Amino acid sequence: MPQEDTSIRVFRWVSILEALSFLVLLFIAMPLKYIWEMPEYVRIVGMAHGILFILYLLGAYWMYEKLGWSVKVLLIVFLSSILPFGPFVVEKKYLP
Repeated sequence: MPQEDTSIRVFRWVSILEALSFLVLLFIAMPLKYIWEMPEYVRIVGMAHGILFILYLLGAYWMYEKLGWSVKVLLIVFLSSILPFGPFVVEKKYLP
């Protein structure tokens, strides 16, 4: 089995972490804020998610250039970043 390219591996990890941070934000931090009045978790997880979100978008553009994705695929990858499980689908469907 050939060794996976480092840039693809990095994007794969960013994709997974971005998706997980979004799920934690939606299903743990937000309920803590709005149900139990503990807003500090949204600030912490939200900041981490924001950084990972930006890294994901930059990485998607990097993969667009590296893997020769079409503009349509790039837009799908960008749009998947706002769906809770979207980056998991991208990672399985569009990465080698």
